Amino acid sequence: MGVKESLLERSGGECELCGSSEDLAVLAVEPSDGSAEKSILVCRVCKEQIETPDKIDPNHWHCLNESMWSTEPAVQVTAYRILKRIASEGWPQDLLDMLYLEPEVQAWADAEAEENESGREPTRDSNGTPLEEGDSVTIIKDLDVKGAGFTAKRGTVVKNIHLTDNPEQIEGRVNGVKIVLLSRFLKKV
Repeated sequence: MGVKESLLERSGGECELCGSSEDLAVLAVEPSDGSAEKSILVCRVCKEQIETPDKIDPNHWHCLNESMWSTEPAVQVTAYRILKRIASEGWPQDLLDMLYLEPEVQAWADAEAEENESGREPTRDSNGTPLEEGDSVTIIKDLDVKGAGFTAKRGTVVKNIHLTDNPEQIEGRVNGVKIVLLSRFLKKV
């Protein structure tokens, strides 16, 4: 039995991410050996958005609320990677916080992130110290938060930061509100 036939049987003839049954194709989940275990069955819409990240529609991915709980590691890895990619939308981060991956599946999921980040400029704090996903930082200057109606006070600790595509910005929660902060006003704890 071929890979596509195996995936059709495994998925019940539906996209393993959104459940669509139209225009299904095999998508290898890198690093892949081409086997069904390292591939998923996806519809045309999911495949296009995965392969061209600059055209991603975050609203399409609300379907991951269900598919991230798949028992198939390749589906879990793909859901995790997509949620990480669109985490700045807010709701995907909530799903990521709930998602648990076995250590070997987590290593597979993170393999792409390490590969992508190797050519990326690191985010640095006010002292030039590199910041990483999940770090804690301290705000070094009172900052007016536009649109939220409060001031983020100097000395406030922001835990579990999220890195953005812009190396000069991070996301974090201050006073229970998720905001974007400029890294030049932060110091790693």
